[in-house]
Amino acid sequence: MGNNLLGHLSLWDYAIVAAYVVILVGIGYRASASKKEQTEDSQFLASKSLGWASIGFNMWGTNVGPSMLLAFASIGYSTGIVAVNFEWYAFVFLFLLATVFAPRYLAARVSTMPGFMGQQYGGSTQNILAWYALIKILISWLSLGLFSGGVLVRQILGIPMWQSVIVLVLFAGFFTFAGGLKAIAKVNVFQMLLLIGVSLTLTVIGVLKVGGLTQLWHSVPGHYWNLVQPASDPKYPWYAILLGYPVSAVAFFCTDQAMVQSVLGARSLEQGQLGVNFIGWLKILSLPLFILTGVLCYVLFPHLADPNQAYMTMVTSLFPAGMKGLVIVVLIAVLVGTISSSLNALSTVFAMDVYARNINPQASEKDVVRIGRLTVLVGCAFAVLMALAIDAVKGLNLFDVFQAVLGFIAPPLSAVFLLTVFWPRTTRRAVNAILSAGSAFSLGVGVLYLWVLPPSQYAFWPHYLVLSFLLFVVLLLAAVVISLLDGTHQPRVPFDRSALPATSRRVQLLWAALAVVMVGLYVVFNGH
Repeated sequence: MGNNLLGHLSLWDYAIVAAYVVILVGIGYRASASKKEQTEDSQFLASKSLGWASIGFNMWGTNVGPSMLLAFASIGYSTGIVAVNFEWYAFVFLFLLATVFAPRYLAARVSTMPGFMGQQYGGSTQNILAWYALIKILISWLSLGLFSGGVLVRQILGIPMWQSVIVLVLFAGFFTFAGGLKAIAKVNVFQMLLLIGVSLTLTVIGVLKVGGLTQLWHSVPGHYWNLVQPASDPKYPWYAILLGYPVSAVAFFCTDQAMVQSVLGARSLEQGQLGVNFIGWLKILSLPLFILTGVLCYVLFPHLADPNQAYMTMVTSLFPAGMKGLVIVVLIAVLVGTISSSLNALSTVFAMDVYARNINPQASEKDVVRIGRLTVLVGCAFAVLMALAIDAVKGLNLFDVFQAVLGFIAPPLSAVFLLTVFWPRTTRRAVNAILSAGSAFSLGVGVLYLWVLPPSQYAFWPHYLVLSFLLFVVLLLAAVVISLLDGTHQPRVPFDRSALPATSRRVQLLWAALAVVMVGLYVVFNGH
């Protein structure tokens, strides 16, 4: 790929990139300068002022990484639309977040996930989960996000990895440091609208070039249009997605600080629930915005040496001058969105769950905000080193390895949070055992699977999504057994269901509408 895109840039493109940077910094500056005196609530939770549109765009911005643009186009090129499952199936778990988890989080008035669990089970659980959350954000969000972004910037600009990651981190760190969640949310709305505009334009140009949608439909193998693949499919058999995806999805959408933080910053529960509903609608766009690019590329450029180049090939071949600059802008935008949201989550958990609880309980609000900002700087430095380390080891193959690692990080979190919400008899001992010993077991299996006895050489392994599901079941059963055997069981105060605010009619109707549309889409895209 080399300097592929850079060689195609005109003066217009550079002008557009420059204008974008100015607008972005302006939005960030205005959002952060509107209140000079930062408080914990304003820095970490946007003073609980976010409306549904900000929440939806912000969660989506956190969720859509540059790796997604490239990976989805690549999967679309080689296998069709099956990867849309990872977006569309999410609506079930977003519904769970909106109707089951969010009311409890907001009723508990917490600013972090460890804080919520600490209310249920006490300080020991909160400490374990705080460190777990910090490591997870540092590795899975920051280092990986930065690494994939660095690869991308290196592809576009042809500059060394260390330069590209430092530029990215400075940019993302600026918003988090200066304006906290409010600045990030404002910037993300702008960036996501831009992303939709540019990606849709690419798809439309591609469809016209192929000769229309009907022509496209008939130009690829029929199975390209199936969401549900047969059990014999080696890559995405239907049962693996059905069973394995929910484990990661519960951990990701319902318990992950970086995802849930926008909902915690909601103006009201209803705005939070509408925001989560909105991201469900936005996820439908993944087909035309990300996957179709790959399918179109398969028709237009059938002999690519590497499917991973599908996205860039479409951009360099189809976009006129000026538009290519917009693509660079969008890719940087997506990156800054993910990295700044995860930096904000990192600083929130460290400042509130570790510093204010354990290191300096007498800390004033100013101290907590200051430590939060320092955490952003340390997080930036750590992420840069990690991204360079990942790059030094194996390059991109390691990226796939990390994707599977997320499937091994998720089972303990999903088990513990689901039990907390649905089964009042769960005890502290059970939760702590699953978060510590259970995590070690889950990650240990992951290390065996990825490095020691890799499935490429040892055929006894199930699909990694099925493996993730089996780990979840084992941990869930273990937690139930420990809870039932736990003699020290003081029943924790269960949620007073009557005290939980009711879900409004408007929210119920919108979720019903989304469910009908999703079921319809699954019927249409099947059996071809």
